[in-house]
Amino acid sequence: MSGQLDQQEMARLQGIKNKERMKIPRQDMPEQPAAERRKNFIEVPHGYAEMTAVIEANRCIQCKKPACRAGCPVGIDIPAFIARVAAGDFEGGIRKMKETNMLPAICGRVCPQEEQCEKVCILAKTKQPVAIGRLERFVADWEREQGKVEIPAVGPPSGKSVGVVGSGPAGLTVAIDLRRAGHEVVIYEALHAPGGVLIYGIPEFRLPKRIVHSEVEVVRRMGVEIRYNQVIGKIETVADLLGRHDAVFLGTGAGLPWFMGLPGENLGGVYSANEYLTRSNLMRAYDFPRVDTPIAKSRKVAVIGGGNVAMDSARTAVRLGAEEVYLVYRRSEVEMPGRNEEIEHAKEEGVIMKILHNPIRYLGDEKGRVRQMECIRMELGEPDASGRRRPIPVAGSEFILEVDTVVVAIGNGPNPLVPQTTEGLAVDARRGTIKTNLNTMRTSKLGVFAGGDIAIGAATVILAMGHGRQAARSINHYLETGKWEIEFLPGQEPTEETR
Repeated sequence: MSGQLDQQEMARLQGIKNKERMKIPRQDMPEQPAAERRKNFIEVPHGYAEMTAVIEANRCIQCKKPACRAGCPVGIDIPAFIARVAAGDFEGGIRKMKETNMLPAICGRVCPQEEQCEKVCILAKTKQPVAIGRLERFVADWEREQGKVEIPAVGPPSGKSVGVVGSGPAGLTVAIDLRRAGHEVVIYEALHAPGGVLIYGIPEFRLPKRIVHSEVEVVRRMGVEIRYNQVIGKIETVADLLGRHDAVFLGTGAGLPWFMGLPGENLGGVYSANEYLTRSNLMRAYDFPRVDTPIAKSRKVAVIGGGNVAMDSARTAVRLGAEEVYLVYRRSEVEMPGRNEEIEHAKEEGVIMKILHNPIRYLGDEKGRVRQMECIRMELGEPDASGRRRPIPVAGSEFILEVDTVVVAIGNGPNPLVPQTTEGLAVDARRGTIKTNLNTMRTSKLGVFAGGDIAIGAATVILAMGHGRQAARSINHYLETGKWEIEFLPGQEPTEETR
């Protein structure tokens, strides 16, 4: 029953009680076998077939007080869109979805639903939660494949103009909502392609570029202008943008890679994850020599870190032909911040998990290229500020690991270029983020708003989109009223940051 719609089965599902619905098992999503996918960059999961989506949607018991909706940073009416899928009304499902989320094909693939909407699903208390993310992906893919993509209505011209710096998830979201309100919007993108982290940071096998291009095309067709190779802070400043726009939104992300300050980090073959993934994703290093931005061929790769970026880097190294790929993480697998699905995929594809290990220096050859990594074993002590048990080095446990490539994937900081070149823009001295009122997304500079990673540090796609929606509401309020000194928008409770 996983293919086209079975009308008899659909009729049966519509008539069952909640007690029976709760007995329906969560539907698996088919995917490429590990032995095949480790040799290509094709997307790993295949997505639900129509009948599979209907069965999964019928697991939803339509709670009277749905916690899933509150668990979504953009406030999707999850029960309503799922009810439409359960009835076979896929077009109704995507229309309901797009009332609040214009990037569902992206969110359905990369957002950590297991830590947000699915985590608070009532079924998760005793069983597996409804597969909200997979259903989100399904309706988005169905709309695109059926040629039923609708362009949102644009409001009457307001006579106002907004400049948006960055075309990542925050920038795209704020642009969409501002166009819906009738404002002119220009996006200034530093790279030669739109999407920000969606296009340079997430591999093809997890988020195909055609999906990002399709979602961005909707933004273009709404009348948003996207200007490429516009490095704000170099070519122009925020002050320049304020000279021709009524407001500016900063969504420049977290593009500053972190390193550990270890001896040998300047050796050839030691990459930041940003560079490694950008070369592969945006510059198509995996397609060399048909493209001219290669990554040096590797035999033994060590990826440092345990988050999603580390998993993406390790899985990319496998596909680029490395014989051995190690994932070196200083805590245990329980503490890994990466999604469980990505960790399992990495292990299935042959990534060797070096858990409770940490590098202490890199050793090179006479040509200045990395050839070895000295590591030390770790053990877990008491919890630290993150709530995870603190890793402690085990004295005398040092050992050498043969490597010819290292990818450091321990996190990123906010892009410092705009804050450094914008007078009057307050910055958190410790974190480098732009000080932002998270109720209004307003900064310290008149007419300038911010959101996403530049405001809070590296986070999730959906959280950045939530910031974009919040910022659009605040920008609308500012453009309509001219009022800047507001503590919070009507209907919003103030937080400690706004008091």
